[in-house]
Amino acid sequence: MTAVMWFRRDLRLADNPALLDAAASGRVLGLFVVDPLLWGRSGDPRREHLAASLRSLSDSMGGRLVVRRGDPAAVVPAVADEVGASSVHISADYAPYGQKRDEQVEAALTCPLVRTGSPYAVAPGRIRNQQGRPYQVFTPYFKAWLAHGWRQPVAAPAEVTWVKAASDELPPASVVAGEQAALRQWQAYDVSAYEDERDRPDLDSTSRMSVPLKYGEIHPRTILAGLRSDAFRRELAWREFCADLLARYPQAAWKPLRPEFENMRYDEPGELFDAWCAGRTGFPFVDAGMRQLAETGFMHNRVRMVVASFLVKDLHVHWKYGARWFMRSLRDGDLASNSLNWQWVAGCGADAAPYFRIFNPVAQGLKFDPQGEYVRRWVPELRHLRGKTAHEPWKHGAGTYPAPVVDHAEARREALRRYDAIRS
Repeated sequence: MTAVMWFRRDLRLADNPALLDAAASGRVLGLFVVDPLLWGRSGDPRREHLAASLRSLSDSMGGRLVVRRGDPAAVVPAVADEVGASSVHISADYAPYGQKRDEQVEAALTCPLVRTGSPYAVAPGRIRNQQGRPYQVFTPYFKAWLAHGWRQPVAAPAEVTWVKAASDELPPASVVAGEQAALRQWQAYDVSAYEDERDRPDLDSTSRMSVPLKYGEIHPRTILAGLRSDAFRRELAWREFCADLLARYPQAAWKPLRPEFENMRYDEPGELFDAWCAGRTGFPFVDAGMRQLAETGFMHNRVRMVVASFLVKDLHVHWKYGARWFMRSLRDGDLASNSLNWQWVAGCGADAAPYFRIFNPVAQGLKFDPQGEYVRRWVPELRHLRGKTAHEPWKHGAGTYPAPVVDHAEARREALRRYDAIRS
């Protein structure tokens, strides 16, 4: 018998339960469908990484990965019929679009669609409180997540007979990606540095594993195996908390979980939003982050929080516009993590930061980039300024660098006035 292994967010051979199930059938056709809807919504960084990851996956399969373009509801059943498949195997998808797409594919198939495993150590919906309801606050969720635990990673199938079929070409990619690259990256990372240095973008001490996790080049179980860092475990659990929330509240992708925020008064995105996107706000720590994003498709997590706070609470622009910009720009763009983290900063999500927690972009820069190294790396106009003076160029000779687009103190007061209006 021939089984189809439909790869999505699991672009690896090891620790892939769905692939193990498919391989048990005998012959396997490995399939990836380039969905025009998802491809069109992705920016260049995500497209490039996906193309590189698929090439790596195909190489590990002896060049036998079949890539087809089109609507999965039409492509997957057609491929299954083409090879006389006895079953189609997938890792479960819990995102709103993914669930709907899989239901459509299942309805169109003439063979079973078998869901095995997921992109998470603990799949959404598994953890409930004593009343049988899902958690709304992260700390008790994290404790329950640890108590629930997860299976140990499993090896790749010992031998797979890959079925060959016609395949579309992939676009070229210049980045290094894929399962082996992800494993090397994780094995080379000094996780002990994460505890003390994770908030320092100037030191670049984070793991950058968000990208391999996004594409499933590595499973979180592989990272958790033997992991002793509680801080790192918390970050993996937060990722799964966001996925759990989005699975239960699909509208959270673009709407606030706290309904009173539907009445918040925001400004329409205009010139100030354009300045934020371009990294030309006149606030060096914010601009450094936005330029890092534009150039690399990545931004340090501490800086993500600061630039998000600046957009929502200094420029008074709705968080959904920033979330959409991030999703197009980030190499690790993940709908659940992106939307729920933006809601956390905006104060309108589950277990969100209090709205009155408004990051001062200068103070944040001085604290987490104390010598201005991160700013000078990404804002070349300020490389003439020494040390921490790069965070306040208006005091020390800004040159061609723009003046601040807003007065932070007044912008903060206005944000709080608007917040008070929805509480009354």
